Amino acid sequence: MWVGSSGSDLQMETQWVLLNVPEASSYVLIVPIVEGPFRSALHPGQDGHFSICAESGSARVTTSSFDAIAYVHVSDNPYNVMKEAYSAIRVHLNTFKLLEEKTVPPLVDKFGWCTWDAFYLTVDPTGVWHGVQDFVEGGVSPRFLIIDDGWQSINMDGQDPNEDAKNLVLGGTQMTARLHRLDECEKFRKYRAGSMLGPGAPSFDPKKPRMLINKGIEIEHAEKDRDKAVQSGVKDLAEFEARIAKLKKELDEMFGGQENGENYGGAGGCGNCACKKEKYGFKAFTRDLREKFPGLDDIYVWHALCGAWGGVRPGSTHLKSKIVPAKLSPGLDGTMTDLAVVKIVEGGIGLVDPSQAGDFYDSMHSYLASVGITGVKVDVIHTLEYVSEDYGGRVELAKAYYKGLSDSLAKNFKGSGLISSMQQCNDFFFLGTRQISIGRVGDDFWFQDPNGDPMGVYWLQGVHMIHCAYNSMWMGQIIQPDWDMFQSDHLCAKFHAGSRAICGGPVYVSDSVGGHDFDLIKQLVFPDGTVPRCQHFALPTRDCLFKNPLFDNKTILKIWNFNKYGGVIGAFNCQGAGWDPKEQRIRGHSECYKPMSGTVHAADIEWDQTKGSTQMGTALEFAVYFGQADQLILTTPSSNPIDITIQPSCFEIFSFVPIMHLGPSSTKFAPIGLTNMFNCGGTIQDLEYPDFGANVKVKGKGVFLAYSSGAPKKCTVNGAEAAFGWSPKDGKLTVDLPWVEELGGVSTVDLVF
Repeated sequence: MWVGSSGSDLQMETQWVLLNVPEASSYVLIVPIVEGPFRSALHPGQDGHFSICAESGSARVTTSSFDAIAYVHVSDNPYNVMKEAYSAIRVHLNTFKLLEEKTVPPLVDKFGWCTWDAFYLTVDPTGVWHGVQDFVEGGVSPRFLIIDDGWQSINMDGQDPNEDAKNLVLGGTQMTARLHRLDECEKFRKYRAGSMLGPGAPSFDPKKPRMLINKGIEIEHAEKDRDKAVQSGVKDLAEFEARIAKLKKELDEMFGGQENGENYGGAGGCGNCACKKEKYGFKAFTRDLREKFPGLDDIYVWHALCGAWGGVRPGSTHLKSKIVPAKLSPGLDGTMTDLAVVKIVEGGIGLVDPSQAGDFYDSMHSYLASVGITGVKVDVIHTLEYVSEDYGGRVELAKAYYKGLSDSLAKNFKGSGLISSMQQCNDFFFLGTRQISIGRVGDDFWFQDPNGDPMGVYWLQGVHMIHCAYNSMWMGQIIQPDWDMFQSDHLCAKFHAGSRAICGGPVYVSDSVGGHDFDLIKQLVFPDGTVPRCQHFALPTRDCLFKNPLFDNKTILKIWNFNKYGGVIGAFNCQGAGWDPKEQRIRGHSECYKPMSGTVHAADIEWDQTKGSTQMGTALEFAVYFGQADQLILTTPSSNPIDITIQPSCFEIFSFVPIMHLGPSSTKFAPIGLTNMFNCGGTIQDLEYPDFGANVKVKGKGVFLAYSSGAPKKCTVNGAEAAFGWSPKDGKLTVDLPWVEELGGVSTVDLVF
């Protein structure tokens, strides 16, 4: 996200620009689109201008003119302008579908765990098992599991084509590797049915993954030191190479020869035998997981768009693939240095011929579906644009691949079981989302900066939220925004948790085994593993759209959303870091890392954006609950804004609930929800106002809060009379609610006034 007052302020590869035109009380949206075999993006220009750069991705595909390379839309509402524009583009291109036309996967309403930050590439069945068990024992059962990178059968060029690469740990070490078979790697193939269910299950040392990761980081640093020495002209690298070799030997010793599978009591599946398929590998493992953890509805696995980071190894499968050199477009090359891009350029892509894209995805996905995998996280989606020279250009190559991917998703994963990642180019959104309905809208959650944190672990956390919030302006028209996982024991975990609570997308963590804050997770997740999800996707408030909440030293990020019976605003102090156009990287701004002040008002919520919320926005009075401060006040549309001050890396969530007048005394009443949940309003499942009272259905366990100007005459919970508290000072009406499993955790609160 970037703001400015001149065309020259735009950054390379800008996907859209929104102009505020106060003279006309209007907003103008300019969206570069696809025309024929060309896609376009906006680039900064000279003397305040900017340019539209159209590219085919192939020197063989050229043109001299365009008829419709960008779309321009005008509206007096910045949210309507996005909605209307992408609707028009959808009709014009007819190559994608809007979010409202598609079904999102069931996991959006559930809590999950992703293995990435827990294990990186060292993930194995024993670690996954203990990871899920950890959550269950902590009282929070994951309803979905994502087995991230590390499960595939990959190796490097020059290695034995039939052997898995050994002892990989960190992301980056696998980025030049290619698939040599389409099923799971040996450490997962060796899993034997029942081996984790019995008393002789393999042991697991929760400290080992972190030890391996730390050693991997040592190796990475040693290799960076060597590379810096080369760049500075050092000729004798013997000392550097000796240190790297020593560290790698230590890493091999730490693996202890078990990289390719624990001793699960058998020889392992052959990969071709049906009986072995039943007793070994993914099928046995997923079956055992579901037997032990029956609440685990979905098990997804990760893969790159081209298979692995480096694609598919030529000659290793039935597919026709060849190694295609990767070449960056001038636009992408003018953005920022990125490890993934550097590695892909280094190794090229083992590209499956686009005529076989459908066979490629169906072969991989049909196998996965047959062994109990219910979906995939597809990553590295940006790669096609690097390798399109001989395939008619990036648009034509993308069409072939995305058709294959969409068809396979419809056939193998119930049409919706796919999370897209690293897909923030408009090629994907305009060409690849006929079927895909959910995707990541920000950069990765970085628990620390891989290049060293000038401000500890804090400075990248706010950047992540800004990316997610502003990208949702356009991505949310086409896919359900996914704000990514985070770690519940991170120093900024609560900061992240507050944003995930009201983002409207799935809630999942990447905790290490044993590294959890269950008290925090339980403020996000119900005991049954579902979450009180908002009704919409979170977006920046109107007064933030043309501000810089990262380092302007004054702006608080405010995002709005809806619950079923109220609106919500999250205020987050994200100041302290941001994009540096000259250095072309994100860097810290420690001078901005301090308390910020601002205001909140009912009008900050865009009530007219959904049918269900429009009526709420006409309320004459609202009860406002400050979740972190545990404060309850009343306000009206004509009231002065509420003054707020937010500490660095902190937040407040404001629930706005319309006031109703009940009973003969016209008692003012507004249900807030469970105060022990970040998104308290999301806990209210149903609300009716019979004569002289209120009937509220609330999901979850904890303290139910409502505003009431008077004490009720009677209160019942699930038909039984219940005690309640009421404070005449601030109108807080409180009732303790249990979790009753037989009722699905939903309590019926009846109040009579």
